[in-house]
Amino acid sequence: MAATSPPIQLEHVTKRYGNVVALNDLNLSVQEGVFGFLGPNGAGKTTAVKILLGLTRATSGSGSLAGGAFGSKGSLGHIGYLPELFRYQSWLTAREVLALHCELARIDPAKWSTEIDRTLAIVGLADRGTSRVGTFSKGMQQRLGLGVALLDDPAVVLLDEPTSALDPVGRHDVREIIRALRERGTVVFLNSHLLSEVEQVCDGVAIVDRGKVIAQGKLDELLGTSSVRVRASGLSREGRTAIARFGELDDGADGAITIRGIDRERIPDLVSAIVGAGARVYAVEPQHETLEERFLRLLGQ
Repeated sequence: MAATSPPIQLEHVTKRYGNVVALNDLNLSVQEGVFGFLGPNGAGKTTAVKILLGLTRATSGSGSLAGGAFGSKGSLGHIGYLPELFRYQSWLTAREVLALHCELARIDPAKWSTEIDRTLAIVGLADRGTSRVGTFSKGMQQRLGLGVALLDDPAVVLLDEPTSALDPVGRHDVREIIRALRERGTVVFLNSHLLSEVEQVCDGVAIVDRGKVIAQGKLDELLGTSSVRVRASGLSREGRTAIARFGELDDGADGAITIRGIDRERIPDLVSAIVGAGARVYAVEPQHETLEERFLRLLGQ
């Protein structure tokens, strides 16, 4: 029996617009959970999503989405999509917007009412179903767009900046929705500039720059590189030179030294080097590197 393809897969995908290379031999595979797709503006994120959805064709390469070819009925029938920029007619009610998309998705009309009720409840708009879109705040419109993406319980959901227009309470609610999707076995592909949000919900991430993936893996693995804050006395110039090989040194105002970019496994060796240089160690405080710090360090490299 043939092996089942991953829910999201891009293999050696290149996309050129004339002399501009938007994607350069991009490889990406998402098996499960919530996956963050990160990169600076112009890195190729939007182009990759357009190729997945079949909105544009790759110059070369292959892949699949939800078990089907990009843009095929077999693929699009099993996915939900929330674009970054969208607008619904202001005179339609929330229920009418969802009903329109039920029709576009060819959902059985007998299921529309139940499906719309379920979706409005998920996104926190159960009491606003008969309100017109024109009366909605930006955050409520964002919730409605997320509801459209969740109609008919898709196997794969692609979310482009889903929390960009939301206040802190709204962002919390969206995080809970995403976590619930993961619990149901839905694969969520999250494209976001809010790295703190990504760090809270994603199981794995890929960081793309200039059309290529420069780092990919489980979030805890990518953030395995740490900083460590050390308080020591009697550290000579030679001692500082010895510990500088473990990472970048940053002197704090309180006299402590932070060594950035050190692997956790090397912290005991760092302490030995400090003691070996004749200094006395009073405190060693490992610090977890944030996704933003890791992101900026990778782009700097």
